Amino acid sequence: MNPIIELTDATLGYGRKVVLKDISFAIYTGDYFGLVGPNGAGKTTILRAILGMLRPIGGKVHIGGPEGRPVRFGYVPQRDTIDYIMPYSIMEVVMMGRYRQIGLFRSPGDKDREVVRRSLVHVAIDNLRDRPFKDLSGGQKQRVLIARALATEPDVLILDEPTNGMDLSSRISTLELINTLHRDDRLTVIMVSHLLDDLANHVKRIAVVEKDFFEVGHVDEVLTGKNLSALYQMPVEVEHIRGNKIILAGGNRGNN
Repeated sequence: MNPIIELTDATLGYGRKVVLKDISFAIYTGDYFGLVGPNGAGKTTILRAILGMLRPIGGKVHIGGPEGRPVRFGYVPQRDTIDYIMPYSIMEVVMMGRYRQIGLFRSPGDKDREVVRRSLVHVAIDNLRDRPFKDLSGGQKQRVLIARALATEPDVLILDEPTNGMDLSSRISTLELINTLHRDDRLTVIMVSHLLDDLANHVKRIAVVEKDFFEVGHVDEVLTGKNLSALYQMPVEVEHIRGNKIILAGGNRGNN
């Protein structure tokens, strides 16, 4: 299987400041891929390189679908980066996902409105389409941002901290939606989160990112107590309860 995203000995950073050095990994069509690591470790830097917003200092970042066709990304940023003051309706926010297809100074056409409608239905908020975005709950806002990403008709869905700051019900609902998009729509998904339980129980492959530590593999092979203890410089255990992985920090028993 050919990768659609491939970093080869990539050194990433800003100007002369190196954030990550000589990292290599690939993401394939149909992957459910996670990025985890402490704040400032380089997760966002990797996302920017994948999205083409950051050129590598060294090495290669290759993005390409079958037969070299372009890869279309749907990007869901962290909710706290969105300006909630502006009086946009849900419909208007999701239509923003069509701007690249619509073109500069052009009005949305019938196809654009239909794609937006389908995207809203897909995330189960079509009944709220005329409400102001700023008035929604955290979970509802996240669904709007996912709908906006879906409106780009993406090959790859990228989510940056999608459950951060949510209550338990909204968090579970959002993760179930992402799982459905991956499974039923066959979307390649890249999810960044500092919530280890979210990644451990949902993604299939994962990259653990730290300044002097980078490891990629199947989630069961990478998210071990030994790796996480080394990463966070404290005892960490990985327990299994009713089929779910539970990450326990500060445990006294041996690492898994």
